[in-house]
Amino acid sequence: MARSVKKGPFVDQHLLKKIAAISESRQKQVIRTWSRRSTVTPEMVGLTIGVHNGRKFIPVFVGENMVGHKLGEFAPTRTFFAH
Repeated sequence: MARSVKKGPFVDQHLLKKIAAISESRQKQVIRTWSRRSTVTPEMVGLTIGVHNGRKFIPVFVGENMVGHKLGEFAPTRTFFAH
C-alpha cells in the first residue's frame, strides 16, 4: 500500500539534520544512518549515504533515478550463496 500524497514522503528528522549540515558546509563525507525506512528526496542527490544492512554500512551514492525509493532498497541484508 502506498503512502498518502497528503502526508508526503517519510524521512527521519536526524537524517534531515545531517543532510542540511553537510549541504551547508559543502563537504564530501559519507553520512552514516540506520534509517533504512527513509525515502530518498531530491536534497539527497549527489550525496553518499552509508546505509546499515545489519552488519556494516553500505555506501550508496544517491542519483536522480533513486528519488522516491527507500534507502533500504539499495543495501541488501541477505547474501546469496549458490549451492
